[in-house]
Amino acid sequence: MKYVFTILIIGSLFFTTRAQKPFTPKYTFNVELGLPVAASNAPFKDYMQGLVSAAVYQQYSFPFHLNIGAGIKYSYFAVNEFSVPSPVYGGVHTGGAFVKVGYDKFHGERFATDFGVKFGYAENYITTDVNQGLGVDPIRIPSSYIEPAFSLILTADPRNSYRFNIGYTILGYGFKPTMLGLASNGAFEESKLSNVTQYLLVGFGYTFYFGVKQSD
Repeated sequence: MKYVFTILIIGSLFFTTRAQKPFTPKYTFNVELGLPVAASNAPFKDYMQGLVSAAVYQQYSFPFHLNIGAGIKYSYFAVNEFSVPSPVYGGVHTGGAFVKVGYDKFHGERFATDFGVKFGYAENYITTDVNQGLGVDPIRIPSSYIEPAFSLILTADPRNSYRFNIGYTILGYGFKPTMLGLASNGAFEESKLSNVTQYLLVGFGYTFYFGVKQSD
């Protein structure tokens, strides 16, 4: 991953120095796919393993670089069977809708940056074999959702571009081991159990530009 990041940086510098006519995007369609890495709370970080995160959204960029968008997001964390104190199989599905507010700028014809914040509503479904046996599967937890993110963007042509994304997702609920069907919360302190669920997100994205206006 660090090599990809280095290549993007070098490429961005190259295209920035050569580019003469930056353009301003208007309507865009965006797809993002990434790997989530649990960061907090403590039991979520210890017991859950991120497998996938995906988002699809449309965005409108104003001439003064502000952008707004709206879309949907899905992520899945599987139970790390080597970390839980007793056998549990399953995971946490999270789906939600969001709006995005950000700032994007083209630094030439080929390279752009985008910093934004997605926020909205999420539904978290915790499903395990133990909960199924207890007749309480899935456990549904509604929550708020916020994700600041930064993107490095390289265009392939005036209609298509690809990006490298780094984000940090915060879900407004505290994960507890008993949600997986475990008998207790173990040795985790109550203060750690009350921390909201959070994860780091690293991935790639694709953008299609419906309208491109050449800058003067």
